[in-house]
Amino acid sequence: MLHTKKADFNAISARYHITPITARIIRNRNVCGDESIRKYLYGTWEDLYSPYLLKDAELAARILLEKIKYQKKIRIVGDYDIDGVCSTYILYRALNRLNAQVDYEIPDRIKDGYGINEHIVEQAANDHIDTILTCDNGISAVAQMSKAKQLGMTVIITDHHDISQEDGDDILPQADAIVNPKQKDCPYPWKEICGAVVAYKLIQILYEKAKVPQKEWKDMMEFAAIATVGDVMRLQDENRILVKEGLKQIPGTQSIGLKKLVDKNNLDINTLSAYHIGFVIGPCLNAGGRLQTAKLALQLLLCQDEEEADHMALELKTLNDQRKSMTAQGVAEASQQVEQQYKNDKVLVVYLPQCHESLAGIIAGKLREKYHKPSFVLTKAADGVKGSGRSIENYHMFQALTGVKELLTKFGGHPMAAGLSLEEKRVEIFRQELNRQAELTEDDFIPRIWIDVPLPMRYVSEELIAELELLEPFGQGNEKPQFAQKDLAIRSARVVGKNRNAIKLSLVTPEGVPMDGMVFTDGDEFLQEMNGRNTMDAIYYPGINEYNGRRSLQIVVKEWRFKLKS
Repeated sequence: MLHTKKADFNAISARYHITPITARIIRNRNVCGDESIRKYLYGTWEDLYSPYLLKDAELAARILLEKIKYQKKIRIVGDYDIDGVCSTYILYRALNRLNAQVDYEIPDRIKDGYGINEHIVEQAANDHIDTILTCDNGISAVAQMSKAKQLGMTVIITDHHDISQEDGDDILPQADAIVNPKQKDCPYPWKEICGAVVAYKLIQILYEKAKVPQKEWKDMMEFAAIATVGDVMRLQDENRILVKEGLKQIPGTQSIGLKKLVDKNNLDINTLSAYHIGFVIGPCLNAGGRLQTAKLALQLLLCQDEEEADHMALELKTLNDQRKSMTAQGVAEASQQVEQQYKNDKVLVVYLPQCHESLAGIIAGKLREKYHKPSFVLTKAADGVKGSGRSIENYHMFQALTGVKELLTKFGGHPMAAGLSLEEKRVEIFRQELNRQAELTEDDFIPRIWIDVPLPMRYVSEELIAELELLEPFGQGNEKPQFAQKDLAIRSARVVGKNRNAIKLSLVTPEGVPMDGMVFTDGDEFLQEMNGRNTMDAIYYPGINEYNGRRSLQIVVKEWRFKLKS
């Protein structure tokens, strides 16, 4: 599919000293208007929105400063994923800096489930905690916060999740302050920030009121950035600026643990990209919460001892390697079930009783990618069956679960992902009913690949490649640009890499322009698919290959179609 959004690309090109190609890509990302384009290309931390626009943020800061003044005990309650860990890190480090009496609690994914539960509230009361401060959770904890208030505690909620409504009004828990941009009457202009950014904004106000130098607030920006990427927030507007600025700060981070984690994954801390955060560092920070405890990841980030941090970083890396192995096994088992039993289903429902319940969502995502169908993976839990789902564009997963809610004991989610619980005896009827109600057609199962520009390779140059770097960081909502070229002659194709997972191509365009190419996939399968055909259409991204001091243009082929030259 080719993006066909309209704008005066030549005028944008002239105004911002970029090529019309880059101007078109920016428009394809829904960036419109002079101010938005300026911020997209050249925005800095000074372009971030004022934290005072967040409803109750200043009130929450005043309450916390009062509690610090009188040395009241504050307990931060976070979440077990990367956003919850980074949120807790930001709040805990900042409150310590202000000499607060503060500690933290992170729920256990399996024992406690998501968010703050009544046991955590009761434990806080037993520990004589004066104030509960949530981060990345709490907005749906109506009963739990009511209990906390009954027990005489002050409650401050910081969260970013959607808010339930009744007759158009927000259903909010009892609290002394609620900081969440999704509140109906919150004037904050960008609603899509993660929990760690909400916490970061609160800290900005706290530090300003406590006369802490601004540099100390900025010095924690990398953790807001890591959480934004790791929680798969849209890299648009303020999020993109936060990630761009935060990535710049990682080489100078004060967290010894973060440095050690980068080192254990054999990455160069000076050249980390959003990709490295999303697919290497983030999964390691999440692995603790999936297979052991999220407190391990938090302790690593807070650790100030080199040897101890080294040990914890290795432990998280090992846990993530274990998680990858378990995921691969789960994907293989799930795919086998689909191939043998459910290939004709519109909605895939796979039951893997032995699968670790924390991996259900990852496996569902892999199934969705493989079959391009809405996919649910269910696992056996202590109190029945739990599951996670990942969806495709034309299937609203939360609405679908609402249609079968009488079969479920619990469910929640949004259009593209959901979680649920049900009794084991209802698994098969759940699968049947979802499929009976699904209004999907065969056309919905065809994956759409969006092309920014059908760009002949004669236009690829080092200057264009350098200009495309202005568009980084890439990720959800700001995807890496994709270009297309038809009828590339294949002069040679050879498998490279010790795992035979890449192909080196020598290509020639119809106009006779030579170009080297790389494809990262199973090399032997690629050659088998090629099967003597000597021409290909390609979707690609241009880059520079540097080898032995020599620089040459090269494309990375993302999608391809072989054909015989006519």
